[in-house]
Amino acid sequence: MQGKTTVLVTGADGFLGSNIVRVLLDGGYRVRAMVEPSRRTGSLDGLAVDESRGDLLDPAFVAESCRGVDAVIHTVASTAVWPSRDPWMRSLNVDAAMGLARAAEAAARDREAGGSAMRFVHVGTANSFASGSAQMPGDESGPYDAGHFGLDYQDTKREAQELLLAMSRPPLEVIVVNPTFMFGPWDSKPGSGAMILALAKRGVPGSSPGGRSFADVRAVARGTVAALERGIPGDCYILGGENLSYAQVFAEIAAVLGRKPPRARMPRAAVLAFGALGSLAASLTGKAPQVSLAMARIACETQYYSSAKATRELGYAVAPIGAAIAAACEWFRSRGML
Repeated sequence: MQGKTTVLVTGADGFLGSNIVRVLLDGGYRVRAMVEPSRRTGSLDGLAVDESRGDLLDPAFVAESCRGVDAVIHTVASTAVWPSRDPWMRSLNVDAAMGLARAAEAAARDREAGGSAMRFVHVGTANSFASGSAQMPGDESGPYDAGHFGLDYQDTKREAQELLLAMSRPPLEVIVVNPTFMFGPWDSKPGSGAMILALAKRGVPGSSPGGRSFADVRAVARGTVAALERGIPGDCYILGGENLSYAQVFAEIAAVLGRKPPRARMPRAAVLAFGALGSLAASLTGKAPQVSLAMARIACETQYYSSAKATRELGYAVAPIGAAIAAACEWFRSRGML
């Protein structure tokens, strides 16, 4: 794809979405930014985008948003991990994604004869594939263990991935990117940045025994646009980073903040017990827990992944996580959050 192409980006004002928008604009693309009607994050302020405000579950709005665009990058998803089973989550993570893809396909068919195919990049999650160890990280060939953590987020993201890939046929070309855990700027919620803010406020008593693949959101945004340009329809690409234990990533965060990292290493049994108490309290009060049992289970596992395929086929480059943390801290300070 070339510059001056119009790309519809859903969740354009979100953490990953706002970084993708910047990569697209830098590459000469026109951007139609789909955002919620009442949402105001400030992450698109000053950018030359065509805002499209409405409900992603409204078929008429979605169809209108897809008219006149050449490609779609779909970033919207509910990532909530409590309650573990949320009926609304499937509507957003699966139904909305399918409705958007059908609207994109219809828009492509409505074009004049000879028009190019509609590229549709869906942002999934690396957890749609089995993770691995530091020595043998998971990749796109890994099987999916449905219900492993009992989380609708992971199950619905995998379901959407399979359904969308099954739709990949002319004139719709579906490519899936599967990011890992990201740090970086424009984290307005905040999401992953909550780890940084917690450590800055000395609210982290210790590290759990697990680990993750920690990625720079800016690298993931560049990888997503590379998938739009060069990805093979019907394929998936894990966009990851450095495979680090939680103790290691807290040390990285502490170094950027100029603080001492938490020294305590919490045993698995203690982490799981804390999570179980959090879930129990939440079930009684109806308030989201700081740590649920599902979150505790995740924190005790090593969710390591390889980005070798994306590097080989898309030119994806894994970025040092320290730079991503520094960029996140700089952005939080600019917003008075740190």
